[in-house]
Parts: sequence; structure tokens; C-alpha cells
Amino acid sequence: MAKATNTGEHSRDVRVVCRNRRALHEYEIVERLECGIVLCGTEVKSLRGNTAMLEDAYAKIEGSEVWLIGAEIPEYEKGNRLNHKPKRERKLLMRRREIEGFASKAMQKGFTLVPLQIYFKGGLVKVELAVGRGKQVHDKRQSEKTKEAERSIRQAMGTRRR
Repeated sequence: MAKATNTGEHSRDVRVVCRNRRALHEYEIVERLECGIVLCGTEVKSLRGNTAMLEDAYAKIEGSEVWLIGAEIPEYEKGNRLNHKPKRERKLLMRRREIEGFASKAMQKGFTLVPLQIYFKGGLVKVELAVGRGKQVHDKRQSEKTKEAERSIRQAMGTRRR
């Protein structure tokens, strides 16, 4: 029997392993998509220990497949000689329509596929992939100014309420 879930239960099932904070600073995110990832057993065990890095990672479309490149999942410390390679390419699991839609957007000039986070959702490892456009230096400064203004407004409103 299927279990009914609402947004409250859904958010409790998600446990974030790692985030790519630099991607949010370097890129203007246009669209996001959740996809699965093909892993071996020791990689999953290593991820359960909250150890992974997405700093220099990106995704590449080859034919009808999407590959995650540059993501580092360290070796499982209790693994033996069958342990995995930390920086190997990993296949991302997406539907054909999703790949075609993402490919058309990512192939435009100035756009790239960037992984934003790796997380567990209901026992499965998921990757949040985004299509992003690289920011210029003045764009980064402008986004910092708006964040600072929003932060100061929140602080002023919080002190005024008391």
C-alpha cells in the first residue's frame, strides 16, 4: 500500500550530505532538477558519514547520459581492497525527457550544469542538479549588496517587534 506523504513528512525524510555553496555564489541558477546517482556500496557508506565534496564538480551530457565529474567521495575507511576511487565519474539517473530539456538549456552559450547538493531522500542518494549562468564580478557585488540590505532589514524588523 502506498504511503501518503505531505510536504511536512517529505522534508523530514531529506538529510543533506553536502552542499556546493560556491556554486550559488559563482552562478545564477536558472532551473533545478533532482536526479539519482549510480554508486557502489562503499560510496554509500562513506556518504552516510557525511563526507563528500562538490566544490569543483560539474555535470556533462554525453549522448543520452549525464555524468557527474569532479565530485569527491572519500574512500570508506573500513573498506578493503574493493574500495572505490574518490574522484571517479558517476552516472546521473534522469528520464530521457529531462535530459533533453536540460541538454537544450545547457548547450546554450554561457550555461553549465552544476551540482548543488547531495542528499539522502527516503534511503536513496539524490543529487540536485542546476542549469546556471556564470556571474560577472559586478553581478556578484550586486547580489552581495542585496543580501546585506535584506539582512539589515530583517534585523531592524526583529528589534522593532520587541
